[in-house]
Amino acid sequence: MKLLETYQLGPFMLRNRVVMAPMTRNRVTPEGLAGALAAEYYHQRATMGLLVSEAIAISADAIGYPMIPGIYNKVQVESWRGITDRVHEAGGLIFAQLWHSGRAGHSSAKDGGVMVAPSAIAIRGQQIFTKTGLKDFEVPRALTTAEVGAIIRDYQDAAERAMEAGFDGIELNAANGYLPNQFLADGVNTRDDEYGGGVENRCRFILEAMDAMVQVCGPGRVGIKLSPSTDRYDITESNPLALYGYLVGALNPLPLAYLHFMQPLSTVDAAYWPKDVISAFGGLTVHTVIANGGYNQQRAEQEVESGRAQLVSFGALALANPDLPARFAAGAPLNTPDASTFYGGNEHGYTDYPFWKK
Repeated sequence: MKLLETYQLGPFMLRNRVVMAPMTRNRVTPEGLAGALAAEYYHQRATMGLLVSEAIAISADAIGYPMIPGIYNKVQVESWRGITDRVHEAGGLIFAQLWHSGRAGHSSAKDGGVMVAPSAIAIRGQQIFTKTGLKDFEVPRALTTAEVGAIIRDYQDAAERAMEAGFDGIELNAANGYLPNQFLADGVNTRDDEYGGGVENRCRFILEAMDAMVQVCGPGRVGIKLSPSTDRYDITESNPLALYGYLVGALNPLPLAYLHFMQPLSTVDAAYWPKDVISAFGGLTVHTVIANGGYNQQRAEQEVESGRAQLVSFGALALANPDLPARFAAGAPLNTPDASTFYGGNEHGYTDYPFWKK
């Protein structure tokens, strides 16, 4: 079974090609600290070839909703050290997913601080979860050019702190409507400086952030997650094939670990969004491809056997089955994810999913 074969990812030999996808779990302290419960959660899943952490805020300004972990102060770094140590004790590897919400959040999550974005355009027709219930999205403040540069430095600083915390590498969350994705989309980014306008300018933020993070992490330790066919948080783009085709090609010169492509999880307009992201963009990269988005064991095996992707990431299946590779190997039944416990709470639906017993 190719899915369970080893794989050389940059400087790392993965024990299998099963990746735990980044998943928000909202189980940290109000100070953004991930503690012993999170350490147990990641430790349980360390037999997967690679773990990618839940989204981690690169700064206090990056936060958009409650109970999101951070990595912007020494105490947070130490809390993550407790997690990476547990993963490494089990022989596992873990990358930190670095995150900035941009306009996809609410000011109440950061003590009234204003939401920021490439342009002053609010998310339409949706609401956001806050400490006091659902609220409409606010009109964000457009970032100045100097502030854009400062956020790129925030990503670089966060990447350096992630390495201090013992992570094996980092992943830029450039998917699902968050800040890097907002810079890409021409329906959201209407800037007239070097970070807006044509495809090259709209890709500049991501390319500069990736280059900055490679400088501190080194070759083979920086990945990126992209969702070319996702309109989450009101992302609109007139020509995703041209946009992402350019971006993937422009990432090729960087010594990256991987490109993590998210397949569409819902029906998309074939005339607008690519229905098969791996087919559209996987062949354009010189880097390792991780396929993500609703895969089961059979589809994942077909993906790696075909060579379209080298690794496959699992979200809900990895959440509900801490021993997922062992279950795949034995053809064992899988635990059913409990969606009511995905976000917030305690160990229930987090560390209490049973391991398979013969």
